[in-house]
Amino acid sequence: MSVDKPLVLIVDDNSTNIDVLVNTLKHDYRLGVAKSGTKALEYASKYIPDLILLDIMMPEMNGYEVCANLKSSTHTQGIAIIFLTAMSDASNKTKGFELGAVDYITKPFHVAEVKARVQTHLSLKKMKEEVNAQNLILEERIQEKTAQIQEMLKATIQAMALIGETRDPYTAGHQQRVAKFACDVAHIMGLSENQITTINFAGILHDIGKIRIPVSILNRPGKLLYAEFDLIKVHSETSYELLKNIPSPWPFAKIALQHHERLDGSGYPHKLKGDEILIESRILAVADVIEAMSSHRPYRPALGIETALEEIQKNRGKFFDPDVVDAFINYFSK
Repeated sequence: MSVDKPLVLIVDDNSTNIDVLVNTLKHDYRLGVAKSGTKALEYASKYIPDLILLDIMMPEMNGYEVCANLKSSTHTQGIAIIFLTAMSDASNKTKGFELGAVDYITKPFHVAEVKARVQTHLSLKKMKEEVNAQNLILEERIQEKTAQIQEMLKATIQAMALIGETRDPYTAGHQQRVAKFACDVAHIMGLSENQITTINFAGILHDIGKIRIPVSILNRPGKLLYAEFDLIKVHSETSYELLKNIPSPWPFAKIALQHHERLDGSGYPHKLKGDEILIESRILAVADVIEAMSSHRPYRPALGIETALEEIQKNRGKFFDPDVVDAFINYFSK
């Protein structure tokens, strides 16, 4: 098998599960197999696979322990891990994400789902590597190639955003619209061109972390359970984890991390208050609320711009920066 194909390590103590996964993936990837946590750690350390499919419930060392060991080592912490689990409790899945896994696949396996999730995360890994390589060139030839490489970076970011949106047709275009609203208002408020560029990239990618959220939750028409909402709230931290290691002069990862923070400290993930929140994030937060409320969602029809503006005006100074709210109201009143 070609060494150019990604290497996927399958870790499961059940031979039947291994056979299913091997038969599903063998034509597209190089495969390794480990039937215990100890063997998985040995294999990962020696061969550094591109992705690991990791069973949670194993004797001696469970999947959580294996994941924690891998992420604690600089040698293996960059390996993407997808948990294999028969557990349906959202809190168990959230634990896996907190340990550093990128996704999970539920047993019994569905061939199409396994292929899609593996391909999605390997595509993301390849894109991140391409962005890293592009930015090394940027550092070496900054004066000569800045404009060209920025366009390449933008194209890659757009591709990453599209990967996330393909899983959720109801919010297709949401990130681009949020980015446009935020950039227009940032310009009105007099932010620098560098800040506006940063807001644009952050806006396009602020919800990329939703790639870890099950489609059944994203597209659910009814009210979410508390555990399901907790799982959704992880997406801003996931976005940050996916973006933080991309070398860039623009802090779009940190802006994406903070886009659900609120002035009074009631937001997430870190309950920041006031000026602890970047001005770019404060702008993005309002743009996100306006676009979400004015667009259709599985659980409600579109509420319209006027309703969205009333909502931000009602929470002016509480959740949202007063200057930002005023700028958005002026923007939409033209």
